[in-house]
Parts: sequence; structure tokens; C-alpha cells
Amino acid sequence: MFKQSAQHVASYYAQTYPSAIPLRPTLQGQHDTDILIIGAGFSGLHTALRLALAGKRVTLLEASRVAWAASGRNGGQALPGWSCDMPPLEKALGLERSRRLWDSMCWAAREMSELPARHGFDIDYRLGSLWTAVLPRRVKLLEEAQRDAAQKFGYDCLRLIGRDELPEWIDSPRYQAALLDPNGAHLNPLKLAQGLAATIEQAGGRIFEQSQVLDYQETAEGFVARTDKGEVRSSVLVLACNAYIDRLDRNLARRLLPVGSYQVATAPLDADFAASLLPRNSCVIDNQFVPDYFRLTPDHRLLFGGGCTYLGGIPKDVAAATRPYLERVFPQLRGVAIEHAWGGHIDCSIQRTPDIGRQGQRYWLQGFSGHGVLPTLAGARAVSDAILGDDDLLALYQGIDNGRFPGGDLLAAPLEAAAKAWYRMRDHV
Repeated sequence: MFKQSAQHVASYYAQTYPSAIPLRPTLQGQHDTDILIIGAGFSGLHTALRLALAGKRVTLLEASRVAWAASGRNGGQALPGWSCDMPPLEKALGLERSRRLWDSMCWAAREMSELPARHGFDIDYRLGSLWTAVLPRRVKLLEEAQRDAAQKFGYDCLRLIGRDELPEWIDSPRYQAALLDPNGAHLNPLKLAQGLAATIEQAGGRIFEQSQVLDYQETAEGFVARTDKGEVRSSVLVLACNAYIDRLDRNLARRLLPVGSYQVATAPLDADFAASLLPRNSCVIDNQFVPDYFRLTPDHRLLFGGGCTYLGGIPKDVAAATRPYLERVFPQLRGVAIEHAWGGHIDCSIQRTPDIGRQGQRYWLQGFSGHGVLPTLAGARAVSDAILGDDDLLALYQGIDNGRFPGGDLLAAPLEAAAKAWYRMRDHV
């Protein structure tokens, strides 16, 4: 079980938040609700908001703080699609059903662009994302993705940018080509999470922080979840714990591997110099097996990440571990001051496919595998719609087989680390 804290980690987002991050009460005593959601990250928050706006009594219990984990400290890239890309989904569901799932992702991209203004909060939203190829042989992957998106899924807005044009987008010698998605975007994830939480409360939902659920039981009337100071009774239970599901539900936990992920933010750069690094202000992720990803922040920093550890730890010196990769992409930033460095855990499924489903009136959302800003919204729509009586989208997710990691609790991480070492090596040949 990973240790959680009552304070947000020292990320760029937390340390530059424009005001004091709201502190919400701890659960005390007995409560009744229609729907109990455990976990106040993106999955839980989006689900709660949709249900609260539909008139349901909703309660969220969070072991730490709202968006304490990956939802509040990720790279802030809102990219249409899933970590696994479309081939595994098409294999599991067939073309027609996987296209319906893709359509729901396109809905999520539109919804993300409109939702903050609709509810009166700001998330530093900027359009434009690039998927780049480092190796010449992987340019073909970009070309195939563009073709399949248009021909199979009706998504014909992607544009291939060749090496000659790339300097207009990225001032780096590292890349061979890029695929531009004009519907991809980048944003401040902690502002998004706090905006969602405030909107949930305005709609009548309740959020309790520092209220770790010790266990839950299913009864004839529904569910009872217990913390050290209280309990909540509900008709419906939603587990949105992701990498921190731990001992709360062993069966769901065995379908995830918590992977350590980390990133940095530089000191503020000269505004013109920062703009020269990414002239169109797009966010960028490459198509290496262990990708680099980066973007500019509104205060002209470069936010850069990509390191990961499959044995669950985080480097003691994240800045030192990340600097070589940052300077490999942008040699002109050699020696740049790094002001923020942080890390945490993401919830990887064995095929990097989303694990979203139900059993009776117990629902779960997990397995976003490091790519969750838009997928959590798409998944929350499926779960909330099912709770409200329309399980069409949820049935698509339930057609995806997410098995357990081999090796059990002791061997899963070492076996996965060994496999990923092989793929890391292939990133360099």
C-alpha cells in the first residue's frame, strides 16, 4: 500500500496554484447517499459531477486531498485516444463497436473544451498536440495512424508534418516527423480537478477529504463503506481509486500495476525564448515505448516528463534523473534551472486498455495507464449513464478483457520491469 498524505506533493501545479487549495472536511459519523464514489481524482470527480447535475445525492470520499495523486500532478496533455491506441480496442470489440467508443472520445475532447467555461472556472486550456517520431522507422507508425483514423474512424483532421516543416513547431533536432491533432490540448490538471470539485459542491454533492475507506460491504440495501471516523450507506458504489485501490478491492488491484512516473518544470524562461522552443504552443509526446512529453506553461516554463519505474519507486533526485532527457530534446536548455520536480504513481493495466465495468450496483474505473485526462471523462460518461439507466457505452468497455498481471503480488512488478527493459532497448535500435 502506497503512503498517502494530507498535503499535495510539491508539484509545479500545487506550488503555483493561484490561491490556497481548498481543504474539505473529514467524514464524521453516519451518512446516507444515493451514490458513493471512492476516490476524488478525475474519474470520481467527472462521474460525481454528471450524477449530481442529474439530481442524484452524491458523496465522494478521498483518502488524501482532491486530485492528490495522478489527476493533480500529470503532464496536463488532453489527448484524444487511449494509452493502448486503437488496435487492441478494435481487436476486442470489432470495428463498429470500437468506432462507437472512439466517437465517445471525440465527445470527451469537445466536452473538455466547453466544460470549464460552462461552470465558471479556468484551466489554462490551449489547443494543439503533436505526436512525434524519434526513429525514422517509426514515422511509418504516424502515417498508419493518420490513415486508420480517417478510414476506419472518420477522424480526418490529423496532419502529418515532415522534418522540413518541424522547426515551425518544435525547435529540436531530435524528431523525424509529427502528427498534428488540432483537437488535442493541454491544461492545468489541478485547476481542472478543483474546478470540478467546486462545481460538484454547488450542485449539492458532498466531498470528504482525509477520509480513507478501510473496507466496504455489500448488504441487502446496498453498500456500507467505513472509515476510521464514520461510515456511508449507499445504493450504488463507484470505485475510482486507480493506482491506490490497494487492499480495498484485491481483485481489481491485481489487474493493475502501479508504475512510478515523474517530471520537472524549469524556472520561467524569457518569453520570446520559450516561444521559440514551441512556436505554435502545442504539447508534444513522442512514440517511443517510454515517451518523452513536454509543453509550455502560461508563465513560460518548460514542463517535461517521461521517466518511469516499473518497480514502483521514484528517483531520489527527480531533477537529476530527468535533466539528460530534457537536454537531449532541447540542447539549448543545457544547464537550465529546474524549480519543480515531482512524481507519483499511475495505474497501468496489462494491455494498457481501460478497465471500466460493473458488477451489480458496484462500478469501477481504472487502468488509464498514464493517459487519463480525456479517457477518464469518457469513462465517467459511460458509468454515470449506466447508473442513470443507459448502459450502452459501459457495455463497450465491458467487452474489453483486462486480465491479471502474471506472477501475483510479489512477481508482477519484476516480470513487467523485465519485459519493459526489452522494449526500452528497442527504443534505441
